[in-house]
Amino acid sequence: MRSTKDLPRFACPDWWEKIQAGQTPMATVPLNEARAAKALAFFNRLRLPDIAGNPPLAEACGDWFRDILCAFLASEDPATKRRLVWELLCMVPKKNSKTTYVAALGLTALFMEETPNRQMLIVAPSQNISERCFAQAQGMIRIDSRLDAIFQVQDHLKCITRRKTGTSLDVKSFDTAIVTGEIPVLTIIDELHELGKKAKAQAVMQQIRGGSITTQGGQVLMITTQSDEEPAGIWKTELKKARAIRDGVGGSNPILLPVLYEFPDEQQRDQTYWRNTNNWPLILPNIGRSIDSERLIEDYENNGRATREAETIWVSQHLNIEIGVGQKNDGWAGAEFWEQGEDESISFESILERCEVVIFSLDGGGLDDLYGGNVLGREKETRDWLSWSHAWCHTGVLDRRQSIASRLRDFKAARELTIYETAGEDIVAIIELISEIKDRGLLGAVTVDPAGLGEMVEALAEIDVTVENKLLMGAPQGYGMMNAIKTAERKLQNGTLRHAKSALMDWCVGNVKIEPLATAIRATKQNAGDAKIDPWAALMNGVWMMARNPAAAAVSRSGWNTDDIDGLMDKINAAADALVMGDADDGRQMVQGVGRPV
Repeated sequence: MRSTKDLPRFACPDWWEKIQAGQTPMATVPLNEARAAKALAFFNRLRLPDIAGNPPLAEACGDWFRDILCAFLASEDPATKRRLVWELLCMVPKKNSKTTYVAALGLTALFMEETPNRQMLIVAPSQNISERCFAQAQGMIRIDSRLDAIFQVQDHLKCITRRKTGTSLDVKSFDTAIVTGEIPVLTIIDELHELGKKAKAQAVMQQIRGGSITTQGGQVLMITTQSDEEPAGIWKTELKKARAIRDGVGGSNPILLPVLYEFPDEQQRDQTYWRNTNNWPLILPNIGRSIDSERLIEDYENNGRATREAETIWVSQHLNIEIGVGQKNDGWAGAEFWEQGEDESISFESILERCEVVIFSLDGGGLDDLYGGNVLGREKETRDWLSWSHAWCHTGVLDRRQSIASRLRDFKAARELTIYETAGEDIVAIIELISEIKDRGLLGAVTVDPAGLGEMVEALAEIDVTVENKLLMGAPQGYGMMNAIKTAERKLQNGTLRHAKSALMDWCVGNVKIEPLATAIRATKQNAGDAKIDPWAALMNGVWMMARNPAAAAVSRSGWNTDDIDGLMDKINAAADALVMGDADDGRQMVQGVGRPV
C-alpha cells in the first residue's frame, strides 16, 4: 500500500480495516482545532428531545458522527488556512439516528456562522422526513432555555433563525424550485438515494452547488441509507464518485469527503456472510445507542425474511447491501451467472465480424414502454452465442414513468438506450440495424413477440423480411418461452453465452421474476409498471430462435434448419403445454403454432 503522503486527498484505501477496528471509515482530515473544539462543545450540549431523560449528545452520540461534524465544519489546510471539505457524503444504515444528528449538525453550523443574513437548508425527499428533521431541531431548542434565547423558531415556516446574525436554517421538502434565486451557504440533504428516483434532481443539485463557487462559499452534506432499488440517477453518480475518491482514484484534489459504511463487494455478494448476524455491528456505528441488536435480529427474522423480496429491501436499508443482479430468489436463475458472461470485446460490429449467423429479436414497443432489441450471433469457430442489446423509448416515457426517468437518462448517456421525440424514429433505427445484418448475408431471422407489431411488419417487408420467406418469425410467449429461458441459463453458466457490457441489461435482468406454474414457468416483472424487462425478453426471443440451429438467409432461404433438434424442441414444448393446460390434446394443438411465421 502506498504511504498516506502519496495518496490523493481524502483517499482511504484501508477503509474496511478501519470499519473492522471500530473506527470511522474516512481519511484523516487536518482541522482548525479551535473551531473543531467550539463546534464539539455546542454539539455535545444539545439534548435528544424524544428520549426519556433528554440525554445530551455528549452521551447519546457515537464518536463516528463527531468525526464527521469536525471534518465538515472545521477542516483547514495547514498551509493556506482554507477549508478543505466542501462536500461530504455519508452512507449509513437505517436507524443510526442520522436524521437526528444532521438536525443537530445544522443547529451547530447555524451557531458557528458569524456572517449575517446567510441561508442554510436541510432538504428531505418527502414531507414526512422534513417534518421529522425539523421536529428534532425544534425540540432541541425548546428543552433548553439557553438555546431558546439564541434561536428563533418559526414553526409554520419550518425555519430557525439565529437572532444575533439573522442567518436562517430552513427545513424543506425536495422540489425543483427549492433553491430558485437562493445561494445557500450550507445545504444538508437527508436520504440522498431517494432523489435518484426524482426527475430533474441533477439540475437541482447543480443549483445547490452553485453556492460553492462564489466568494462566500457553500457546503453540501449528504447523508443517506443505501437505495431500496438498484442505484440510479443522482444517487448512482454521487455514490460512484464517493467510492472512487475513497479508493484513491477520484482525482488528486477532490472536495468531497466520503464516509461509507458498507461491506466490501465480495462480502456483499456472499449471502452467508451478511446473513451472519455477528457481522452486522461492523457497519452499524450506533449499535447499542439508537439500535438494539436483539430487536434488530428479531425484526429480520420476523419481517425481513418473510419473502426474498422483503429480505432484499430489508438488507439494503439495515445493512447497506446494494441491490443488484442475482439477489432475488424468485428472480431468473440466469441472473446469478449474468455478470460472469460479460465480455467487453462484444459490440454490434464485432458480432457481425465474428459470427456466421445472426438473429435480430424484438419485444415491447408502445409509446409508454421500452422497445427492446437484441442481436444474437453464433460465433464461427466456437459456435458460442454472442449477445448485444439496445432499447428505444419515446420522450413521453420520462413523464409517464418518472420513478425511472433518471435511470433511463443514465442508459442514454451510456449509449445503451435511444430516447426519441417523433413516433417512428425507433422503427427507422431498428430497420437500419437489420438491413446491415442482412446486407452482410448473416441474417437468420427477425424474431418477435407477435403481439403489437403494427407498422414494424410493413417496415420489415420493405427490406424483404417477411413471413413468406421465413425471415420474420413469431416466438412463443408466456410459458411457451420456458425452454428458451432454461437454455439461456445453462449457456450462461457454462460460458457459451456471452454478452456485451450493459447497465441497461443488468437492470432488466434484475427485474425479471420467474413464476412457477403447475409444471412450467413463466417470466414476469419483479414490480408492476416501472420495472422494465423488454430488452431481456427480446434476448429470450433470440435464444428461442438460435436454439433451432438457424442458418443465415444467404445460405438457406428457409431461414432456419428443420432438423432433429427442431422436432425435439417441439415435442418438449408440446408436452409442457399439455401438462400446463391439463389437456394433452389441447396442449398439442396450442404448441403447433410454436415456430410458426407471424
